[in-house]
Amino acid sequence: MKEEDVYHTIEKVSPEILFKDRKSKFYGQAFPIRSEEEVKPLIEQLRKKHHTANHVCYAWQLGEHTHSYRANDDGEPNNSAGMPIYGQIQSFGLTNILVTVTRIFGGTKLGVGGLISAYRTAAQIALDSSDIVEKTIETIFDLRFGYPEMDKVMRTIKQKGISVVAQKMEMDCAMTISIRKSEADTVFKIFDDLPNIKISRLD
Repeated sequence: MKEEDVYHTIEKVSPEILFKDRKSKFYGQAFPIRSEEEVKPLIEQLRKKHHTANHVCYAWQLGEHTHSYRANDDGEPNNSAGMPIYGQIQSFGLTNILVTVTRIFGGTKLGVGGLISAYRTAAQIALDSSDIVEKTIETIFDLRFGYPEMDKVMRTIKQKGISVVAQKMEMDCAMTISIRKSEADTVFKIFDDLPNIKISRLD
């Protein structure tokens, strides 16, 4: 199996965990996300849930081929919260994920070193309690062909274990197929070599 063929993420929201340090409470949680737009509503939801919280700090990472990420300290000293959380996302090798740590101040200042340690630990416990799954990176293709080619197309799909994402049968046939990234070039060539079949990459 090729390494670039797979990525790791979570499929469902993790249980909320509680880590305490010198009376401050740190609530950690992990969320599966597909876009940056999903982040803000989840943070607002946590602010409502923990309405006495002083900070809702977080980090996220998105992307299967190339990664984009953000870390947010939400008023804590610079790089004392968001980056330690992000460090745990990297340590677990995850993507398409948001990890939050909500802090309720307990009256004792922890100092920057104490904060880094507390946020990192809360994020780590949250990820330890998450269901981590391995997913295959897929390449999506569009197929166009006439009805006489249907047998050839279906035979190739069956032989190669290709997933059909969508299909439309009208005057001609249109099909969206999903192929494991490491096999994409091979499958493209097979269809490209067949007469009267047009294949194009969608992603």
